[in-house]
Amino acid sequence: MLRLFALLLLFAGSARADITHKLTSSVQLHVEGAGSQASRVGSTYSVSGSNISVSSSGSFGGLSALTSGTAVGYTPMSAEITTAGDAFTFSESFIEGDDVTSATTVSSGVVTSLPMLGTTTTSSGGVAGALAGTIATDGAMTITAGGAGTNVTGQHVSEITIR
Repeated sequence: MLRLFALLLLFAGSARADITHKLTSSVQLHVEGAGSQASRVGSTYSVSGSNISVSSSGSFGGLSALTSGTAVGYTPMSAEITTAGDAFTFSESFIEGDDVTSATTVSSGVVTSLPMLGTTTTSSGGVAGALAGTIATDGAMTITAGGAGTNVTGQHVSEITIR
């Protein structure tokens, strides 16, 4: 009997157990950036008519000089009927365009002075403030919120595989 037991031990397969233990930790901090996109609107002037002449002012609409950093400005035209008693038509229009503005500045993620142009899209950025995140070796998380426009994500994964 003892010999049979010894033979069984010789031919028995070995026991096998693979154990895998994996720890993964991550912290993601995100602060939104500030941005501004603006498009200036140009000035337009038009005049039309018949049996009309410019009076002594000598200019159509009196548009002031176009210099960088200033708006156009507008003074209506002075006109007279050329032939009294005859039919006349007159039309004058002016759209004041945007003035040249200074650049938008960002300070600590905040747009402090917003541009005012014909088409403007501005978003104020986040402020990191006290934004922080840590994960200890035991998986304990410490996450501190930041200011507006921030987010933090912490993750700890413990995985055990036995095969």
